[in-house]
Amino acid sequence: MRLVFFGTPAFAVPSLRALLEEGFDVAAVVTQPDRPQGRSRTSLVPPPVKLVALEEDLPVLQPDRPIGAFAAELAGLNADLAIVVAYGHILKPDILAIPRLGMLNLHASLLPALRGAAPIAWAILNGLETTGVSIMQMEAGLDSGPVLHQIETEVAADETGGELTERLAELGAAALIETLTLLAAGEHLAVPQDHSRASRAPKISRETARLDWSRDAATLARTTRAFDPEPGAWALAGELEVKFFGGRIANASGHPGTVLATGETLTVAAGVGALEVSEVQPSGKKRMPVSSWVNGRGVTVGQCFA
Repeated sequence: MRLVFFGTPAFAVPSLRALLEEGFDVAAVVTQPDRPQGRSRTSLVPPPVKLVALEEDLPVLQPDRPIGAFAAELAGLNADLAIVVAYGHILKPDILAIPRLGMLNLHASLLPALRGAAPIAWAILNGLETTGVSIMQMEAGLDSGPVLHQIETEVAADETGGELTERLAELGAAALIETLTLLAAGEHLAVPQDHSRASRAPKISRETARLDWSRDAATLARTTRAFDPEPGAWALAGELEVKFFGGRIANASGHPGTVLATGETLTVAAGVGALEVSEVQPSGKKRMPVSSWVNGRGVTVGQCFA
């Protein structure tokens, strides 16, 4: 079976490596263009998937948008099937129809739950005890196509977004190989989704990651975990933006947003209970233990966050 792989971030790397290790014929890799990074914004950094493709001597396509002339390039690859893992662009129906067997997508939730751009963060934000991965036949709708295979996993009580992302990336790679193996054996796997049970996981906005101190401590703790390491749950200390990591519930109370205790950890009053965090990142600085910020007189008891 001749494949084309669409993917961009580190989440997609285990899937690409698994396909290659299992001997699948990957005709080319489609990924997003190199992007400027760093303060100077002058040097271009290739996506993680591109680096793997180059290591394996695979052809790489990097269209600004997968439209227009790209359709002819894709058609010229004569692929039987395309695999899409966190590519980062919505693919239009004319592109989806080019591979002979269509396109399969690895989605990091148990569809129809958490359709959208950020299922991992929303799984933690919503306090889900289980999540998983789905292999889906792509169609014009948003994550609405028939599901071919799913693997479920528990969400640990203290698991961060970064940790869950790494686990689901590996789980998704295994699910992908299992799906392709079954398809090659002639198994009919596609099961339509129950759209009445669908929920959304929209792209994370800056305001979504802001800590609302009127909320209960459990919600605030989940927010710090969901956005660890990126983009970081944040609040304001005066005009200084501070990101919070390692959040958990503390047995304390006070006016929401008020610093109740400092030391090895930082305790801030919530609407119900208090949030205790172990690491912070003041704007313009690196992530650090709370004790380093306290010793540098960056925060004091009685100070208020907004």
